Amino acid sequence: MYPLARAALFQLDPETAHHFTLNNLARAERLGLLNCMPKVPDQPVELLGLTFRNPVGLSAGLDKNGDYIDALAALGFGFIEVGTVTPRPQPGNPKPRMFRLPQANAIINRLGFNNEGVDYLIRNVERMRYDGVLGINIGKNFDTPVERAEDDYLICLEKVYSHADYVTVNISSPNTQGLRSLQSEEALTRLLAALKERQAQLSGEHGKYVPLLVKIAPDLTLEEVEIMASVFKAQEIDGVIATNTTIARTAVAGLQHGDELGGLSGRPVRESSTRVLRELHAALDGSLPLIGVGGIDDAASAAEKIQAGASLVQIYTGFIYQGPGVIARAAAGIAQARAASSRGSA
Repeated sequence: MYPLARAALFQLDPETAHHFTLNNLARAERLGLLNCMPKVPDQPVELLGLTFRNPVGLSAGLDKNGDYIDALAALGFGFIEVGTVTPRPQPGNPKPRMFRLPQANAIINRLGFNNEGVDYLIRNVERMRYDGVLGINIGKNFDTPVERAEDDYLICLEKVYSHADYVTVNISSPNTQGLRSLQSEEALTRLLAALKERQAQLSGEHGKYVPLLVKIAPDLTLEEVEIMASVFKAQEIDGVIATNTTIARTAVAGLQHGDELGGLSGRPVRESSTRVLRELHAALDGSLPLIGVGGIDDAASAAEKIQAGASLVQIYTGFIYQGPGVIARAAAGIAQARAASSRGSA
């Protein structure tokens, strides 16, 4: 059924289709129409002091404001990450700012952290009925100077701390000017030191420890990956999400919209994302939990992330192109990969 729905939705502007689909999905969930969805078998994963129902999660970016948490949860995701959210509401970049590249099963977006602000998101989280693992992805406002980015991240961390099961620090979106400079050794050390200090204080204040993860780019060299790994270990970061979208265009050269500015996601980012994940896993000696993202749209691509060192995966663009069925297929691929690994080590 989904290929027919996708054909109709792909006649609409991508951003219009995005909101149309999610609004109708939420309406269907409220009416109980999603109860007939095929269930994704439980495949619990213990990580970060949390229990994930299955290893396939929803990546940040699809539900920036937490408007659709219950509806998305009904599709079978093992965990959900909302955001990226900023301290103040902001409209994002001018439209059009999202482009499909169907020949490559890809999307280019330059949304620019469009969101209603952290307080709006928190109100939605307080109303949700979902009882699974919820991550909240935080960033800085576009008009906050990079040298003061720490202030924005601290504001968001303080506000979401009691509402999140884990918090992701987004320093890798290519759509906010200067943001990726926070991945440099000096800037990264300074930012993470401040966040870890505040995390420790909030842990005492709220009586619970909320893990702090960092989301990195796929456009890193091996040297950059190794430097970041040393910072993550030194600052005792709880985990890493690898990766965000890419600014590379080699895989989509010559395609319609292939030269649009923004972050490229979907199948073309699979290889570079997995490379960074594998290099990071090696540089960390397996000492930190990793979540693999980028180009996952079937069982094989999900299994590949696990084999590269991830404990969990997240999907966004693969969900757009393949529909809800990709969740169960990805989970099955991971189960098979883990079974094969267990047999090989026996």
